[in-house]
Amino acid sequence: MSKSPVTHRYSALARFKANGFRNMAVTVIVGWLLVFVFLPNLMIIATSFMTRDHASLVSLVFSTDSYRRLFDPLYAQVLGHSLLMAGIATCLCLAIGYPFAFIIAKLPARWRPIMLFLVIVPFWTNSLIRTYALKIVLGTKGLLNTALLSMGLIEQPLRIMFTEIAVIIGLVYILLPFMVLPLYSAIEKLDGRLLEAARDLGAGAMARFFRIILPLTLPGIVAGCLLVFLPALGMFYISDLLGGAKNLLIGNIIKTQFLNIRDWPFGAATSVTLTLLMAGLMYLYYRATKLLHKKVTLDD
Repeated sequence: MSKSPVTHRYSALARFKANGFRNMAVTVIVGWLLVFVFLPNLMIIATSFMTRDHASLVSLVFSTDSYRRLFDPLYAQVLGHSLLMAGIATCLCLAIGYPFAFIIAKLPARWRPIMLFLVIVPFWTNSLIRTYALKIVLGTKGLLNTALLSMGLIEQPLRIMFTEIAVIIGLVYILLPFMVLPLYSAIEKLDGRLLEAARDLGAGAMARFFRIILPLTLPGIVAGCLLVFLPALGMFYISDLLGGAKNLLIGNIIKTQFLNIRDWPFGAATSVTLTLLMAGLMYLYYRATKLLHKKVTLDD
C-alpha cells in the first residue's frame, strides 16, 4: 500500500528535522572538543618544545631541553614517588572498594539505590573543601587524636599531618567512590547461575572467587584502578595541604613550573609526559578488556 503525498511529505519533514538536530549536535560536540580539548593540548605540546624566556615566558626557539630535564635525578625521584603514592592509594581503594561494592550488589534491590546515593553524595561537595575538612580530622588537636586520647588508646597525639600517610589517606578518601562505582557495575552483571553451577560441582568459596568472580569482574577492577591511579598523580592540592613540601606529586611539579617558577616549557613537557603515561595505561586497559572478551568467547 503506497503512502499518500501528505504522509510522504510529513515523513520527509520529520527525517529532515531529525537529521538537522543530529548534525547540529555533532557540530556542537566536535566544535567543543576542538576548541576546549584539541587546541589547548596542541598548545601545550608546542610549548613543551620551546625555550624559556624570562621576559615573555616562552621563546619561539625549538628545543628538547625540557624533556631531557625530566631525566634529572630530582624530577625522576618525584615521578617515582608519585607513582608509588598513587599505586598505594589505588591498592587501598581496591581493597576497600571491592568488598564494599560486592556487598552493595548483593543487597535487596530496594536498598541498592540508597547505598549508591550515599557513595555519590561526596561528589556534591568540592574535593578541595573535603581536603580541608580532613585536616581538621587528622591534625594534632584534630578529631581523631581527641577521640583516641579520650579513650586512652594513646598517650601522645599521633603526628599524621604532613606525612606520606596523610597524603595516602587524602587520596583514598577523595578517590574511593571512583573505585566503587565501576566495581559495582561489573559485580552486578555477574550471572548467578555460574556460581550455582560451580557450587554444585564442588567448588569452594575461594575457588569460585578466583576462577569465576575475579575474571568476570576484571574489567571493572581495571577501570576502577585507572580512575583512581590517573587522578592521584595530579592531585597537587592534596599533597600541598596534607603532605607538606617533602611529599610532592608530579602534579605539584607542573603547578610550580607554571605558576611559581614560570618555566612554561618544562611544565608543558611534564604535562605531556603525564598525558602519555595516562594514554599508555588506557591502552593497557583496552588490551586487557579485549583479551578477556576473547577468552570468554573461546570458553563459550
